Amino acid sequence: MQTMTIGTLAKQVGVGAGTLRYYERLGLLAPEERTAAGYRIYRSDAARRLRFIRRAQALGFSLEEIATLLALNDNPQGHARDVKRLSLEKIRDIEARLHDLQRMKQALEELAVHCNGKGSTAECPILAALNEND
Repeated sequence: MQTMTIGTLAKQVGVGAGTLRYYERLGLLAPEERTAAGYRIYRSDAARRLRFIRRAQALGFSLEEIATLLALNDNPQGHARDVKRLSLEKIRDIEARLHDLQRMKQALEELAVHCNGKGSTAECPILAALNEND
């Protein structure tokens, strides 16, 4: 099996070597071995694992959630229902964040309506609203 150094792997996947070391500290990635000089040597399938991590991040999964997904992926005897459960939980989390973002957008739109963008900051209704006591 082909092996590569941390720099080669990082370049191949498009991440920094520091990111790989961080993933290693979290247990998401492990070098196959170390050279006598202490250099990390990775197997070629480490690139596939890194692409998995990056795709999962792009879908909004946290690194902790990704660790769970990797464990499920590494266990062919695992249950797909566990993967689906994690996915449905992530969907609910995204929906909640979308709701919060919509609420923030509406609040900012209401504030922006009251500001004509002229005059000094002392007269700005947006800043006045932000400075209000609860």
